[in-house]
Amino acid sequence: MPLVVVENPREHVALVRLTRPEAVNALSIPLRQELAEAFTRLADDPAIRAAVLTGDDRAFAGGADLAEMADLDVLGAMARPTHRLSAPIEKFPKPLIAAIEGFCLGGGLELALMADILVAGEGAKLGLPEIRVGVLPGNGGTQRLPRLVGRPAAMLMLLTGEPVDAARALAMGLVSETTAKGESVARALQIAARIAAMPPVAAMLIKELVTQGAEASLPAALAAERRALALLFATEDRREGVAAFLEKRQPRFTGR
Repeated sequence: MPLVVVENPREHVALVRLTRPEAVNALSIPLRQELAEAFTRLADDPAIRAAVLTGDDRAFAGGADLAEMADLDVLGAMARPTHRLSAPIEKFPKPLIAAIEGFCLGGGLELALMADILVAGEGAKLGLPEIRVGVLPGNGGTQRLPRLVGRPAAMLMLLTGEPVDAARALAMGLVSETTAKGESVARALQIAARIAAMPPVAAMLIKELVTQGAEASLPAALAAERRALALLFATEDRREGVAAFLEKRQPRFTGR
């Protein structure tokens, strides 16, 4: 049985689903390996312009697989390939949407934080409870969460291990929007389809600018923005977009 299933429910959109329900979609090394392979393929697939990542109705992902780590020593912990296997998701060049239902905890939330847009169903629980078992979030949680929601809110979650519900996550800026319970995937696919209808080169450049600009000075980020804009003037999609606007018709973007 695969631990990760990839579907194509809409044109130019991939749906990546974690399928380890017996373990609340815990992120074992084999699951992480399949996830890395899936995102590597999708990054190289010109037919895919946006992707949705999800779990099931019970859990997006309940965290790392603690059974794998129970007997690790320092060297064993350092040798775990978690960071390497996360790279294809973290560096995925196309827009990525996380659709969250149920538990999204620990490594599961760290995985969701690699997405560009997060949609959470009512009843979802998002948190980083690692401190409760004597460790800390080691796959970006202590760094991405404060950058997203600010230090005070992040420290409260990190130091108590208490999760927040979908409504609180929205108020904090942790998720982009909320839906009725069980509707996050449908909404995420709707957003993905809308993005996939946009010029894909522009979408990828926007993602790159926002991601890299967060770590750059404002003058450097603005210079990168100007260069990216100039590059888009060489694309067929830019010409098509302008022509469609002037002709009052829907544009047909090809990714060229």
